[in-house]
Amino acid sequence: MKIILLENIEKLGFKNEVITVKNGYGRNFLIPSGKAVLATESAVKVLNENLRQQEQKDSKLIAELNKTVEALPTLDIKIKAKVAEGGTKLFGSITSNQFTDALAELGHDIDKRFVKLTTIKELGKYEAEVRLHRSVKVTVPFSVIAA
Repeated sequence: MKIILLENIEKLGFKNEVITVKNGYGRNFLIPSGKAVLATESAVKVLNENLRQQEQKDSKLIAELNKTVEALPTLDIKIKAKVAEGGTKLFGSITSNQFTDALAELGHDIDKRFVKLTTIKELGKYEAEVRLHRSVKVTVPFSVIAA
């Protein structure tokens, strides 16, 4: 089922984005709670016209975000974690909170809801996908080190 989101929803998408969800999730939760509408042909046409007009307004914001996109991959992000003595396994796992805290220490405030991490349970080098805007994504390398 294709729907149009009316607000940003964590791990699903941004406002005014057309996405595909399972029928039950759309019909029983998203649409009745006012978080989405059904993506009919007319609704999609109206959305595209609104997005075209909004794109002109967002051009300044996107230019600013592109500067952040260029800066993030060059940062040396290190997340400290407790490990078993003499091993590489972590106690627990690395979360998006820890990642955004490490970015905040380097001067970049990013909402944790728009950071996607794989399950991280060992020391090493990893990558996180950060969505700053509907059209702006960046892959940020970081490393997990022993505390």
